[in-house]
Amino acid sequence: MYPTLSSHVLSEESNLIDDLDSRPEDDRKLMRKLGASFFLFGLINNVLYVIILSAALDLVPSSTPKGRIRYVKRIFGCCILSSLGMLVVALFDSLFARLIGIGLASFSSGLGELTFLQLSTTYAPPSVAGHGLGYFASGTGAAGLAGAFLWWEVRGLGVRVGVGLSSVLPFIIPATYFFLLPSSSTFLYTSIPPSGYESPNVQGSTLPYTPLAATEEELGEEEGSFRAGPRKNVSLTFNDKVRLVRPLLTRYMLPLFFVYLFEYTINQGVAPTLLYPVPSPDRYWLLSKIIHTIRDYYPLWQLIYQTTVFLSRSSISIGIPPLPPNLLPLPSVLQGFILLLLAFESSIGFYADDAEGLSIITVFALISLEGICGGLAYVNAFYRINQEHPDPSSAHNMERAKQEKEFKIGSIGFADSSGILFASLLAVTTELALCKAQTRRGKMLCKEL
Repeated sequence: MYPTLSSHVLSEESNLIDDLDSRPEDDRKLMRKLGASFFLFGLINNVLYVIILSAALDLVPSSTPKGRIRYVKRIFGCCILSSLGMLVVALFDSLFARLIGIGLASFSSGLGELTFLQLSTTYAPPSVAGHGLGYFASGTGAAGLAGAFLWWEVRGLGVRVGVGLSSVLPFIIPATYFFLLPSSSTFLYTSIPPSGYESPNVQGSTLPYTPLAATEEELGEEEGSFRAGPRKNVSLTFNDKVRLVRPLLTRYMLPLFFVYLFEYTINQGVAPTLLYPVPSPDRYWLLSKIIHTIRDYYPLWQLIYQTTVFLSRSSISIGIPPLPPNLLPLPSVLQGFILLLLAFESSIGFYADDAEGLSIITVFALISLEGICGGLAYVNAFYRINQEHPDPSSAHNMERAKQEKEFKIGSIGFADSSGILFASLLAVTTELALCKAQTRRGKMLCKEL
């Protein structure tokens, strides 16, 4: 038997139920605010790291190879680390200092991504949590385009001024959290369907959503629940974590690990070798307007990749149904084939050496598919884990169910980070091997960069 809610909670509940007739329009506004908030979280959190990557050639010499904390504290920590990292890069000219600044910005970006993915799990019903996560994924995709564009615009000011100006961007995150993001309690009594991803424009039941049963002590979480007595101290043991991770390995973690391993091996090890003669205006009028030197190919491949990643990461937020659970490994399988095809094109080639137009079109299509696979793998894996029902053994304990979901979504985040790490090691030998294969058949372009 659970204790009765406080009179304050009952009063709030009564007022909310009285207003149910006017909720649909309010619900749509809340969903728009929630979507905009998580889009900004994803955009700003990732855009700083993209600026750092875009500025890499200007930052280092050409010989250099390329416990559970409250969300408020996490967000301020990420904000300070990001801003500090950008300022260190801007104010110091030494390679060592700039590497420290890049490390701070990178660490902050990773911690921020984990924070906002976990923050999305605090919203209910599941359709609301999925809405926020979908827009977060869309924001991370937009960061690739926005970061490259921002650096293109400010790079003329130099590293000191350009990167220094970028250090103010992290403060958008706490401003969004405090002034735009709706609290999780505002969604407890809405007309939003309680399960499955639905468009915020679709009206559902007008009955209030009832969250997992909780004691009075378990109310009052900092993300916006009603305040009551102190929460019970709940912590996950090592055995609990092993039990939670085991079913995630084949369902989410391995597909996400491999899709990122293949994707970043392509981006860092194969794409730099996908070089062709500069197209002549007589034969390739459009391509000649885009490609002026062989150094223009790699930025072109990255632009195509970032654009398709943004589109595919936005799939949930624009209303495209998520992949069925049994198809979650499909993007990683396709990504493996794309890696093999692009490596074959780089080392041997699908067409004759004088058919660079066909080669460029083929690479364009494969890299577009690469971005689509990467984006779909990311948004669908995190969306599906976000929508999972709590374990029956912890369903009666709101705080434990919340911690388990946060832990699971964080564990999946470790999978894509590991894939990127291993890809960075694999890409070095891949690039060298492909360049040697090209020179053996008389194609010397990779030596001319």
